[in-house]
Amino acid sequence: MEKASMVGSEPLDIILDRYGNMVLRLAFSCLKNRADAEDVLQDVFLKLIEKQPAFESEDHRRHWIVRVTINLCRNRLRSPWRRHQELTEMNLPADDGSWQDGSEVLEAVMALPAKYREVIHLFYYEDYSIAQISALLKKKEATIRSLLFRGRGMLRETLKGAVELEEDL
Repeated sequence: MEKASMVGSEPLDIILDRYGNMVLRLAFSCLKNRADAEDVLQDVFLKLIEKQPAFESEDHRRHWIVRVTINLCRNRLRSPWRRHQELTEMNLPADDGSWQDGSEVLEAVMALPAKYREVIHLFYYEDYSIAQISALLKKKEATIRSLLFRGRGMLRETLKGAVELEEDL
């Protein structure tokens, strides 16, 4: 019988259960692609196994995992391979959306530009404060507040347009 991998004093499967969905949601929010999000999920936990960082607290571990997820997503977005894939996928039919819950709000969030989507996701879906997001993204708190304000405004306009469209039907 094979022994489960350990990260620090905890088995990897417990850490994966605790943070896996969060990493997957955050990666999907950044990359808009389930396969890439799943790849990032694997990469994050591989880094955790390889590095074996010493964490001061559970909060420190969570911040480390979020920071690594964001960095890996940004690396994927910058890769020449991804740009090439995006050009070739423009001619393919859209994803069937089976992974998404289909809600209008989620669709509106996913339609935001990456810089707004990232901040909105961390604030509303992961319950991070502005100060914590500022530290994670290495941006000033005022910048985070501006991104949240503008992102909310864009969401408001998008969702207001969707409601008006439904009323016309």
